Amino acid sequence: MAGEWRAHQVSLLIERGALHVGDGYRAKNEELSDSGLPFARAGNINHGFQFGDADHFPEDKIGCIGNKVSKPGDVVFTSKGTVGRFAFVKSSTPRFVYSPQLCFWRSLDPGLIDPGFLFCWMRGREFYSQFKGVAGQTDMAEYVSLADQRRMHITLPPPREQRWIAQILGALDDKIELNQRTNETLEAVARALFKSWFVDFDPVRAKAEGHDPGLPKPIGDLFPARLVDSELGEMPEGWALGTFGDVAQRTRRSVRPDQIEPSTPYIALEHMPKRCLALSEWGIANGLESNKFEFQANEILFGKLRPYFHKVGVAPVDGVCSTDIVVVAPKSEDWFGLVLEHISSAAFVEHTDASSTGTKMPRTSWEEMARYPIALPRRAIAQAFTSRIRPAVARMIAGIHESRTLAALRDTLLPKLISGELRVREADRVIAEAAA
Repeated sequence: MAGEWRAHQVSLLIERGALHVGDGYRAKNEELSDSGLPFARAGNINHGFQFGDADHFPEDKIGCIGNKVSKPGDVVFTSKGTVGRFAFVKSSTPRFVYSPQLCFWRSLDPGLIDPGFLFCWMRGREFYSQFKGVAGQTDMAEYVSLADQRRMHITLPPPREQRWIAQILGALDDKIELNQRTNETLEAVARALFKSWFVDFDPVRAKAEGHDPGLPKPIGDLFPARLVDSELGEMPEGWALGTFGDVAQRTRRSVRPDQIEPSTPYIALEHMPKRCLALSEWGIANGLESNKFEFQANEILFGKLRPYFHKVGVAPVDGVCSTDIVVVAPKSEDWFGLVLEHISSAAFVEHTDASSTGTKMPRTSWEEMARYPIALPRRAIAQAFTSRIRPAVARMIAGIHESRTLAALRDTLLPKLISGELRVREADRVIAEAAA
């Protein structure tokens, strides 16, 4: 171990008032509501905080739950169920209430324990070996108690070196987070354009009222100036009633395990985030024991098991996937944007959920997906929309690959920096060479 690095008992740091290790509030169902602070569970911790589907805790009652509300600098650890996810509370993170599935470590003396370094350390070998040693002690789901955490030890370098390490690794984390936020923005812009053109029919309504539709003239001229009644409600004149299956197709390419190279990317439902087109995680096919479906980069993956989870994404690589995933492609490139935005819409997911079969493990089918009714525009409008969506998807996929490269570099540097094996100047050189 490098000079000046010292091991500390966590319990002694707590006694000295330098560190707090706490868990979440055991809220009753009647205490939760649709408004207030997010009530964060393990499922809300995944590459940062995802509060889209979180319950909420009334803000006027947080004075009754002590310190179980987040503060900037907290390091969050999923200690029950899915053990071993981490997140760092930044000043920009919305305040939230901790659930019992979460524990948090809070530096009370930044001059001794830098919060950024603490986040790095908790993702390193020393903490990993300690929590894995106690997580599987019961026959039930993994669990790491507060008592177990307080019995741990932490090795700290001098404060200045802690800050340097946190800055180096934090810069990589920040770039990964920036890519994620960029992808979220790209998705939001695409959804907004889809809603404007194909749900609200804004260009048509503008022309019907004698206004400029606000589009380049060649595109604006493609839209009619009148809405007509249809079985789907109002629809642009000249558009046709159709179904999702008119523009999309299932690509059912089944492969046996012995036909799959072990290094082939593998996507299962657990790799697919909810309500997010960016599929940034995948495993490899080594060890697969049942048939899978092949997919190609830029094809669309839709989770048919429990479709209400809203797991839809664009494949960033060629690979294979679980048979609980439907692989979908447009019937021609012109329809790509329309297919992607329809299949990832809340209305489409609600349709598949309503028609799914099975009580405990409901599944939808391609046949039900294909029956989803849509208004079919002129092909030229679909092509114009795709021409705007394709660059956004390409940028999203490029961001995914860059983030994976940065994450691999971070994961290589982290244990070496945290253990003192690699010094800060050497890490700067490694990052500079990787960026060259």
